[in-house]
Amino acid sequence: MSKEPADLKHSIQVEIARLVQFALSHHLLEEWDAVPATNALLELLNVSEPLAETLPDEHQDSAVDILANIMDYALSVGILSENNLTQRDLLDAKIMGLLLPRQSEVIRRFWQTAEAESIEKATNDYYQFSIDSNYIHMDRIRKNEYWQTPTDYGKLEITVNLSKPEKDPKEIAMERSLPQSNYPKCLLCFENVGYAGRLNHPARQNHRVIPLKLDKGNWFLQYSPYVYYNEHSIVFCSEHIPMQISEHTFTRLLDFVEQFPHYFVGSNADLPIVGGSILNHDHFQGGHHSFPMEKAPVEVSFTHSGFPEVQGGIVKWPMSVIRISSPNRQALVKLATQVYACWQAYSDPSVDILSHTLQDANSIPHNTITPIARINTNGQFEFDLVLRNNRTTAQHPFGLFHPHQELHHIKKENIGLIEVMGLAVLPGRLKEELAQITLILTGELSFDAQITENPQHVLYKHADWIKELLNKYGTNQSRKAVEFCLQNEIGYKFLNVLLDAGVYKRDSFGADAFLSFMDHSGFKAI
Repeated sequence: MSKEPADLKHSIQVEIARLVQFALSHHLLEEWDAVPATNALLELLNVSEPLAETLPDEHQDSAVDILANIMDYALSVGILSENNLTQRDLLDAKIMGLLLPRQSEVIRRFWQTAEAESIEKATNDYYQFSIDSNYIHMDRIRKNEYWQTPTDYGKLEITVNLSKPEKDPKEIAMERSLPQSNYPKCLLCFENVGYAGRLNHPARQNHRVIPLKLDKGNWFLQYSPYVYYNEHSIVFCSEHIPMQISEHTFTRLLDFVEQFPHYFVGSNADLPIVGGSILNHDHFQGGHHSFPMEKAPVEVSFTHSGFPEVQGGIVKWPMSVIRISSPNRQALVKLATQVYACWQAYSDPSVDILSHTLQDANSIPHNTITPIARINTNGQFEFDLVLRNNRTTAQHPFGLFHPHQELHHIKKENIGLIEVMGLAVLPGRLKEELAQITLILTGELSFDAQITENPQHVLYKHADWIKELLNKYGTNQSRKAVEFCLQNEIGYKFLNVLLDAGVYKRDSFGADAFLSFMDHSGFKAI
């Protein structure tokens, strides 16, 4: 039953008061900010006056429920024209933007905390601020499914991404009808800070970033709004310039971990297919998380005569990874740059590695790397250099060193930095698809022609895999047992994804070819 106007007015006054109380208790506002913030909310929501009575003290870990009530009110009085996620998010960010300190104040607090206490305390506070402001939607991120799968290469991490709800057809149609805009130029540009957003670009009034100096250049630190791991950070250039791996990249990565020794940082490769989703704005990703690749041991150790202070090794990992570490950061940057230059020009047709091919009389480069930097447990600077190649063939049009066709029902997208390090980010569609496969393996759902012969069926793309699972597990297990088996099977699929993406295969031919490249690069096995 709808509320009477007086009840509706009182209810929104209560929610405004609760939201201001939340902002005060979480240090988004200070005492003297409460009245102007309340007035700004009254204006935005077309409410004539604030709540007359004083609210009792209430502890709220999150503003999500309060904001949901305000969104419902906004819909009921016509402030929201449509009840869809995009419009609710646009208003949500606008509301929270009224309760936040200015960009300069956030910066000042961050560096004051870093100097007075520690850089780790500064990032902890900044991360919590990004959650409290609802820039990071933790309520959605908690919906992601996560598990680990034991393999010969350690425990791989798997997450099914349920935190980015799909837009409905009406929203998509509205987006297509919008005029094109070039502001901000992309989702990473500094101009996103405070931006109101639009139907096809997220609002960022509740967004603040931290300026950094990397290799004497201006960069910024922020958190990803959809964190895939603890304190998932994005470090982006102040200029909208394309991704490019170079000596400057290695210097910047070590500059970052020297300033933030509790974080790792890495760069996606700078070529299509093996790169990330945003190649037009130079950026890194980092955070406070130990990935499976970091935990993987070195299986062959090396020295380099030109860099006696550097330890080298091939990592036991499904992809092709060179690990180099040293207390001497200048030597490490020089060696990383040298290895990269060697790899860019290196070909070995015996294992299908071609550094360049001709296309319309143009030489197209294919070799690049995915570099990751950290301070290791010995307190030394460390790089993991993951060798990449983006060549396509008639047999593998999506990429020779990319998930092959038989794995596309699970993972078809680029294998970027996060996946390279051992965390699979899988599409949300899998949740429902796996639920139906579970019913097949418990005998509750028939595996018949409706699935195997109907390309429109959601399980059609999984048909061959389901046959394999039925042969392996039958149909007599409990749901719990089947769900456990499916998680492991997904993990094994991800392992095969990484094996496909590795330029040197995990067999004797691949191992010998990898050693040949190490020798070509000046390394000697010990």
